[in-house]
Amino acid sequence: MTKIIYKICDQADWRTAEAAGFYAGAPVDLKDGFIHFSTATQVEETAARHFSGRDGLVLLSVNASALGEQLKWEPSRGGDLFPHLYGHLTTDTVVKVEELPWVDGAHQFSELER
Repeated sequence: MTKIIYKICDQADWRTAEAAGFYAGAPVDLKDGFIHFSTATQVEETAARHFSGRDGLVLLSVNASALGEQLKWEPSRGGDLFPHLYGHLTTDTVVKVEELPWVDGAHQFSELER
């Protein structure tokens, strides 16, 4: 599939995860039983649908191959395959963390690895 996948989360939650060494997921992840991720082609729509108007977010770039068999590619929005992690996200699999600012009605993304 893809080498890098993306997770949007609250900056404060990520700081807590860094201290613990892992991220267990947002409330929706915990409810669904897996951590939701997006590919580079999906993440901007994910931000618009689920995080619109929210500031204080970070974008995690994650090494998908480091997640092993706990990472599953499953159909979701429009039948597209989305990466879902059935387990905790360990901080050592995160290759980049950057702020995801809300500016002029949209989140501002830097260059994404596709």
